[in-house]
Amino acid sequence: MPARRLAVGLTPLETRREVVLHVADRAEALGYDAFFVAEGWGHDAGVLLAEVATRTHRITIGTGILNIWGRTAATIDMLATSISEVAAGRLVLGLGTGSPPLAEGLHDVDFTAPIERLDAVTRQVRRLLAGQRLEPTVERDNRPLKLAVTPATAIPIYLAALGPHAIRVAGELADGWCPFLLPLSGLDPSLRLLEEGMARGDPHRTLPTITPCLPTAVSTDPSKALEMASWWVSFYLVSMGPLYHKTLRRLGHGHAVDEVLAANPTARTFEVPESARALLDELTVWGDAEQARAALDRWYAAGAEMPTLTLPPGRPVEDLDHMLESMQARPRL
Repeated sequence: MPARRLAVGLTPLETRREVVLHVADRAEALGYDAFFVAEGWGHDAGVLLAEVATRTHRITIGTGILNIWGRTAATIDMLATSISEVAAGRLVLGLGTGSPPLAEGLHDVDFTAPIERLDAVTRQVRRLLAGQRLEPTVERDNRPLKLAVTPATAIPIYLAALGPHAIRVAGELADGWCPFLLPLSGLDPSLRLLEEGMARGDPHRTLPTITPCLPTAVSTDPSKALEMASWWVSFYLVSMGPLYHKTLRRLGHGHAVDEVLAANPTARTFEVPESARALLDELTVWGDAEQARAALDRWYAAGAEMPTLTLPPGRPVEDLDHMLESMQARPRL
């Protein structure tokens, strides 16, 4: 049986550059297959990944993810081509729609038709990476350009997608699919949507690599593990817009969502009441090392091919090292 692949990721909330670099170094040393950095309102992910590329030699590195509002397709391509060259072809390009606060509050761009924009940007990015000219959206006097530099090796494109329309776009266009905060019970119905999207694309396409991003909360102290797992679920439901609510309600967890929202009327507390604790098992990898590895096994059994252990932001480096070491404490089968 081939080895099971496993990745590590960091959210935009992790703004400590030295910690990002440390986690990348440890992930490579411990044998993880990939390391992903998300971009939000802090560091430029491309600059960080270029630095990571010069410090590592084996591990795949990736944008996990870049939002499609802060750059044009051309600047995305130039960034990806440049990092791929520095990393000797080890780059994965992750793209996603981000959120209204990010698009409008930081980039001053209307968050309009996000899935249609994700589709269009992904197609333009592919054209340019393949050495083709830009496909203009309107007629202009100037001739469409192509990049002067194209990658020496193909750059896989992964798409973050949670809603049905977005998942179908990933199935049609992406090399990998990396949903964040998708419940374990929702993976199988989402795979059906992915297959629907794949069926409307190139008839020779294969299913994208299934790479769910799993909030991770591992500790020898049960209360600390519970506190971290509860933070993941409550923070994203309370503070990060309606997408996660909608997804969980669509997949049958509406009552638990209501319980979490009622327990956290402001963004100052982050608790998951006992009545909604099933969400911790559905959405996170948590507990002590044995419990967390058992949770990860369930994701593999459900169809995940390269889960990404997403580490909590702002934690002491010792906590992050413990999580990395615990999840690699036994050989992958």
